Amino acid sequence: MARPRPQEFEKKKVVAENRRARFEFFLEEFFEAGIALTGTEVKSLRFGEGSIAEAYADVKDGQVSLINANIPEYNFGNRFNHEPRRPRKLLLHEREIEKMHKALSREGMTLIPMAVYFNGRGRAKVELALAKGKKLHDKRETVKDRDWKRDQQRLMRERG
Repeated sequence: MARPRPQEFEKKKVVAENRRARFEFFLEEFFEAGIALTGTEVKSLRFGEGSIAEAYADVKDGQVSLINANIPEYNFGNRFNHEPRRPRKLLLHEREIEKMHKALSREGMTLIPMAVYFNGRGRAKVELALAKGKKLHDKRETVKDRDWKRDQQRLMRERG
């Protein structure tokens, strides 16, 4: 039986996406979190700059923080510019943090950012996913399924 599709959030302007995560991990549960940013970080994100390729999230002392996300310095920011790879606090409800903490205490689970975007109200948000890492044979199976689906679509187009 196929897994149910995860809940989609209202994304207006996607700034950064972690497309590799769907290949590297089994994604189980999705969360939407706000980010505590400084002014130059918001301006840099609005220009479409930012990367979450190597980023992950961690729960410590009842707070979730985004670690290793790269938001480059704002070009026109002077001495008030920010540090590009600083840890950023994520804004979540207490029960969501508890749920994440319990899931992360299990073996093999990790919390990865899937996308950074601005919602309909213009607020910067992060889509987080609770994930379990894939083994090499799982990745091979994913590639095999993807190739078969591509061939299937091609055959359907040719047959009309």
